[in-house]
Parts: sequence; structure tokens; C-alpha cells
Amino acid sequence: MVAHFPPKPSRSGATRRSAIGLILGAPLVAGCAGGMQSPFPGGEQPAGPPQQPTAVGSGQVKVGLLLPLSAAGNAGAAAQSMRNAAELALTEFQNPNIQLLIKDDGGNAQGAQQGAQQAVDEGAEIILGPLFAQSVPGAAQVARNRGIPVIAFSTDSSVAGRGVYLLSFLPESDVTRIVDYAAGTGKRSFAAYLPENAYGNVVEVAFKQAVARKGGRLVAFEKYGADRAQGSAAIVQALASADSLLLADDGDALTAVADQLVSSGADLKRVQLLGTGLWDNPRVFGNANLRGGLYAAPDPSGFRSFSARYRAKYSGDPVRTATLAYDGVALVAALARTQGGQRFSPEVLTNPSGFAGIDGLFRFRGDGTNERGLAVMRVGPTGGTIVAGSPKSFGA
Repeated sequence: MVAHFPPKPSRSGATRRSAIGLILGAPLVAGCAGGMQSPFPGGEQPAGPPQQPTAVGSGQVKVGLLLPLSAAGNAGAAAQSMRNAAELALTEFQNPNIQLLIKDDGGNAQGAQQGAQQAVDEGAEIILGPLFAQSVPGAAQVARNRGIPVIAFSTDSSVAGRGVYLLSFLPESDVTRIVDYAAGTGKRSFAAYLPENAYGNVVEVAFKQAVARKGGRLVAFEKYGADRAQGSAAIVQALASADSLLLADDGDALTAVADQLVSSGADLKRVQLLGTGLWDNPRVFGNANLRGGLYAAPDPSGFRSFSARYRAKYSGDPVRTATLAYDGVALVAALARTQGGQRFSPEVLTNPSGFAGIDGLFRFRGDGTNERGLAVMRVGPTGGTIVAGSPKSFGA
């Protein structure tokens, strides 16, 4: 059955409903994003920041929340936005029986390990976070020693597994969705032109698997570094026998790649351009060479609604990853209410019917990665428009 949660009256008398719909053995009928780079790419890890005890909420079920609140620059700003979102979820959920134990991991591995240790020592039954891939193993080690699961926000699939689940936007889901959609519209001959970096490597594996699974033909595959001229020439030549081309990069780099292909003689209007959630960028929408391209991303209506509520409470815009913190808190609150002593067991967390959050359907796999129900968007001059909605349930 589907567990529905009654809305909680707000102070103004309006009602709001939790973003999470919990599925128990039945189909769901309910309701990107690239990863941040570590601020400490190499060298010694700094010590964890000094901790001031911070608990939000008065519920009986304690939940650790690890965020790089004291990290420099964008990392710290993102962490504060995610903390705000977590607290917003707590206020919007009807009588949540949880208490958040908020820990500053400083954006580094040692801080995450220390924060996780403090959280479990204070009684945390599950940990949300950390945000950065390098911080996840330290927190995971502490949690595994106590048999406690971790739901992290990193986009690096290599840190998932054995009690460590990722709630982030993984490029694998984007690629699977867009290839499946393209194949469903009759595309059979696929080409790809990807960056020579970690993101490109993940996309490559997912793309080749998705094309093979749909019975498609991979007619061309190239990667590019700083100099795109040589690779673009090879792709231009191969496009004569392709009906679709996958490009996967962030806004500035993607527009440069498209312009380079056109200047090298490619007719990008003859093939169907395909992309990932990184395409959800004003630079992409402003580039005429990418018009009509299709990309996979969450239905934007969920984030728009969330952003409006966030602005009303905090007088500012949330970062895109803030929904992860919101959904994480809403999920554990829902499980704490409905699942009794097994609330955070692997069997409950990996329920194949999944959960519905702000960004649509998601479910955790046994290996700790996730699958998301994504929409297919078309690039237009003013933004992305939906050409295929996100699914209402996960298929068999």
C-alpha cells in the first residue's frame, strides 16, 4: 500500500504535505546536477573542526547530519543552504519523531569521521551526509562499526556500498533515461563525444551499457581534453552514419564543444543531440547550436515549489543540492513513523517501489547507488521544456 501522511497546518492556516511518499510493496502513485569538487584535492587532510552540540527537533529517533559548514567558499555556502533545507523539512513534516544532530565535517575526511563518531556516540541511528566523496569513507567506517546506515550526498558511485547509500543525482541515471527515450523514438545509431575526466568516464560506461541493452549500434565514440579539434574532426566524419549524438559536459564547456563541432563542419540539426542533467544551464539554453537537444533531468516543478517555500522562510535562493538534504530528512522521518524497529534496515531502504521526493521518484539499490525517475527535457531559448514526464512508478 501507499502510506499517505496528513498535511500539517502552518501558522498561516495553510496546509503542506511531506515530500516523501513511502511505498510498501505496491507501485507508487505520487507526487543534477553534477557533483561538487572537493576543496581539499590533495595533501594532508586538515583536522576536523571543533564541534558545538547542535540538535534540532525533539523526536526520539536521532539522526546525524554531516555537512561542510565551515568549509571555504562555495562549499560552506552550499552546506548552509542544505542545513536550512533539512530544517525546513523538519518543520513541514507533520509531528516528526526525529532529532537532527548536526555536525560540521569541515569538508574533509577527518572531520567527517569525527562528526560521525560524535553523532553515533550521541545515539544517532542513521547518518545523512557527508557531501564530498573524500569524506564518505571515514564516516562510513564509524557507522559500519555500529551497524548504522549512511545516506550520503556525493555523486561518486565508488564510495557507495554495504550500508552506504547515495541520494545524489548520479550521471548513470541521466544516461540510462535519455538513451532509453531516444531508442523509444526510433534512434538506433549512437555516437558520443565526452570529456576526458572522471565525469566523462562514468558517462562512458553507462552510455555503452545503455546502448547495448536497447540493441543500438555505437557508431562513434571520442573523448576530448583541452584541445577539442582532433576529436571533433573524428566525430564530424562519423556523424554521417549516426542518428543521435551524446554530449555530456557543464554549461561553458558544452557550448564550446558544440561550437567547435559546427565550425569543424558538423550539421548538428541532422542528428538528435542527447545530454545529461548538466545541460540544465542558462548557457546551454542561450546557444543556438544546442536548440532542440534532449536531456534527462528531474521535473523542474518540484524544485520551483521547494524554492518558493525556501525563499519565504530564509529570504534567499537554495542551492540545487538543497533538495537532497530536504528529501533525506523527510525520508527518515517517514520511515521512523511507519517502520518500527526495522525503520533503517537494508530491506526497508532498498524497497524496490522506492520513494517520492521533491525531485521525483528515487530508490536505493543494494550496492548503495540509486535510480531516479527522470523527465526528458528539450532545449529552448528560454529554458528546458518537458517532452516526456517523469515516471509515476518504477518498472519491474
